[in-house]
Amino acid sequence: MAPLGRGLDSFFCRPGIDGAHEKGGVEGEIGRWRRKAFVPIPHVASVAALNDRLDVISTVDDRRHVAARRITVADHFELEAVELQVLPGERFDAASVLSCRVDPKARVCVRQIWYSVPARYAGRRLDVCLGVETVDVLDGAKVVASHARLAVRGADSLVLDHYLEVLQRKPGALPNATALARARASGSFTSTHQRFWDAARRRLGDREGTRALIDVLLLHRQLSAAAVDAGISAVLAVGSVDVEV
Repeated sequence: MAPLGRGLDSFFCRPGIDGAHEKGGVEGEIGRWRRKAFVPIPHVASVAALNDRLDVISTVDDRRHVAARRITVADHFELEAVELQVLPGERFDAASVLSCRVDPKARVCVRQIWYSVPARYAGRRLDVCLGVETVDVLDGAKVVASHARLAVRGADSLVLDHYLEVLQRKPGALPNATALARARASGSFTSTHQRFWDAARRRLGDREGTRALIDVLLLHRQLSAAAVDAGISAVLAVGSVDVEV
């Protein structure tokens, strides 16, 4: 491409193998980066973890000298950056929009990975906005569930809050619920929640004590996690398990 003022006069290589020799430098750099960053294939828990890994590799690569050049790759970019056009103010949306049916377990399957939605949507078809790092599920224009995108096929991302209305009717299902296990692992179900649950079951019995816990968990929809945590600690301090208190 030849410079034309501060813009570019573009022409295109021939597509496919016929034009590969016309952009050998680009093809070679892609191959070098692939071997450096993706051989062997990295195993990560999430796209965010993969991005963190690539950031580290990029930072190291920025200190590289190309051939016998006296300044680094990062230094070269600083020189060129002043000639580049400013990025647009509106971020480019690279997400794909899919239509998925919610299964009886209140999940949508996206690229062989399961993501939960509020249980009231079971059996319905919803739009899914599939981004590089996030998965948003929409009912019309309203986002009803948002997840970090997972990278392992067959994995699931289950949010306990999506099942609370069902668990109110069937509180006996909570102790062995997969969504509860996920909430414990993520830290959203804390030791403070567990202390309230233990106290409520001792005072009210398993069924009603679990319902009292679910009422507390529903408070997270209106209050911050810190406020709910402080409320639980305060009510336990006075020897009560009354949700209204």
